[in-house]
Order: sequence, then structure tokens, then C-alpha cells
Amino acid sequence: MIVRLTQDPHSTRGVREKVLEVAIGREVRGFRKSQGTTVAELSEMTGLSIGMLSKIENGNTSPSLQTLQTLANALSVPLTSFFRQYEERREAVHTKSGEGVSTEREGTRSGHQYKLLGHIGSNASGVIVEPYLIELTTESDTFETFQHGGIETIYMLEGEVDYRHGNDVFTLEPGDTLFFDADAPHGPEKLTILPARYLSIISYPQQS
Repeated sequence: MIVRLTQDPHSTRGVREKVLEVAIGREVRGFRKSQGTTVAELSEMTGLSIGMLSKIENGNTSPSLQTLQTLANALSVPLTSFFRQYEERREAVHTKSGEGVSTEREGTRSGHQYKLLGHIGSNASGVIVEPYLIELTTESDTFETFQHGGIETIYMLEGEVDYRHGNDVFTLEPGDTLFFDADAPHGPEKLTILPARYLSIISYPQQS
């Protein structure tokens, strides 16, 4: 099945956002829309043409300091607020092989290791993502299911596991992916081939 993506994963949008003009334009548009002001109304307030305002908001021109001050006065925001996204730090976490933070999850057993591979807290996307490397090396008589908010993606690396999600059970082999609503009870139900290793990536909205 072919699915048409709404975003191009190979686009250069991430690079372009580092450009000062693009960052300023996004802020100007954001402040204008949050105040319910149209481009035409902002044009009347500032004396700037609609075409010029459009170029500024789309990052297609480099506005002068005087122009930015005029916009700041019209929108009743500090001049420095236009540079917020440009100056905001974008984090990246690099975890070397064999490293990571071992964690304990309620219901886990001996021989079941959950290793957090990285964590970024509050960020501009509004989404928290927690990537885990899970290693199951020992059989267990019972398996507790997990249940939490967000979306979870499992990618099987090694071994074979029967994985429960709600009333369904999926056999996961190397290369298989399981993508699901984590609010339903889920977890490994049967360890068919050990050792079993898989990536578990949990994403959920950050609290405001």
C-alpha cells in the first residue's frame, strides 16, 4: 500500500528555519494571527504594503531594524521577540552503543532490561519522545501489560515475540513494526525466540 505523506522527510525546511529572515517571519505571522489581525489591517497600522508584509512573513526579505520596530509597536510586542525562534536552542542527544539509562518499569521481570536511549524535555514541537532499547533474555511465567498515554512504535531487532495490544496478539520478528495507541493494555505475551531485542519509541504531548 502506498501512502502519500503530508510532509517531505527530505525537505530543507529544518535548514531554512535557521535563517534569520525565516525565523522573524514566523514570529511576525504568529503574533499577527494570535491577535486576530489581518495582513491588510497590519498594513494600515504600519504603513507597510501588503506585499512587503507578505515577503516578511514568508522570510523572503530582510526587514530593516526600523521596519521591525514599526511592526513591534503595531503588534505591542518587544522587538527582541521576533528573534526568539532564531536564538532558541535545538537539542540533539547522541547515545553511544552500550550506553543509555537503564530504567525500571512496573511489571518488569529479571532478565528484562529497558534502556532509555535519550530524552529531550520541553521543546518547540510540543511533543515528548522517549526511545527505549528493550532486551528480553529470560522466560517469565507471567507478563504484566503496560498502559499509558500517547503513541508507541515497536521495531523488532532480534528474536521473536508474541506482543499483545488490547484483544489482539501480533507475532513480531526481526524487521517487523508495530504502531499503536498506548492507552490500550499492551506488552509481550510470549517470548518465542530468545534473546529478543526491540526498539520502543513512545511519544506524547508535553504538558503546558
